[in-house]
Amino acid sequence: MNEMTSIGDARAQEAFAAARKYVLLFGAISAVVLGTVAVMALIGGETTSFMWVRAVVMLAIAPLLHRMVVRAAEGSAKAFDRVRALSVVMPIAIIGVDLIPGLCPAWYAVLQGLSGLALVAVAVITRGPAFPRKK
Repeated sequence: MNEMTSIGDARAQEAFAAARKYVLLFGAISAVVLGTVAVMALIGGETTSFMWVRAVVMLAIAPLLHRMVVRAAEGSAKAFDRVRALSVVMPIAIIGVDLIPGLCPAWYAVLQGLSGLALVAVAVITRGPAFPRKK
């Protein structure tokens, strides 16, 4: 953040609340992805070790990202900067990997893409009017 934004500012706190909700959505979708991979494995569907590892990692990242948003709302500029960076980098990485032909089935790529969209919303929020840039 910067000197122009007060953590106690109602607009900033509303933005953080929205960001927390989108991070929770990211986590929920990540849990659905992992659950779907497990069900597919149980019924003999197509799963790979890549799908398992990535699903577990994405689910593990969700609480860490949520904690960063909470810390940012409490005034941590370092956490805020990390949330801003991760909310841009992660969707690009998620979608970029999903576009590699033959790496994962379409249903998996779609679900992972949805989780990435939740983080795009966080990127938009953390760059929105609640957090003006210094000039």
